Amino acid sequence: MRKENTAQIDAPAEVVWRLTMDVEDWPSYVPTMSKIERLDSGPLRVGSRARISQPGQSPAVWTVTRLDPGREFAWQTRRLGMTMTGTHALEPTGDRSCRNTLGIEISGGPAPVLGPLLGRILSRAMAIENKAVKAKAEAPDAV
Repeated sequence: MRKENTAQIDAPAEVVWRLTMDVEDWPSYVPTMSKIERLDSGPLRVGSRARISQPGQSPAVWTVTRLDPGREFAWQTRRLGMTMTGTHALEPTGDRSCRNTLGIEISGGPAPVLGPLLGRILSRAMAIENKAVKAKAEAPDAV
């Protein structure tokens, strides 16, 4: 099962990418994130890990599996016998605008049964997250 949410953001892709890469700051403006703790140092790279705490969930460690600087990164975690892969993709649509697409894919084990139930929750969470990123990126002090 895969779900996506796309937002058109009136800010340069570089601004949105900077916000995307600063994962430890997400909880300051994304209400679906309580705490993110990097488990390594330096810029995000393939193999980087972060412990993410979200409201109503136990913490999960996410590992970066793909990174195309300025364009996309993906990370994975295992929960309830399933693999969850989150993606963050940026596409410039002009000098001062871009398209931000958040995605989540759930596979393995009970995914066919739990996927439809989780799909609604995850779709709502991604919409909230994209709305928060849009507001932060479009704020006058973001550039």
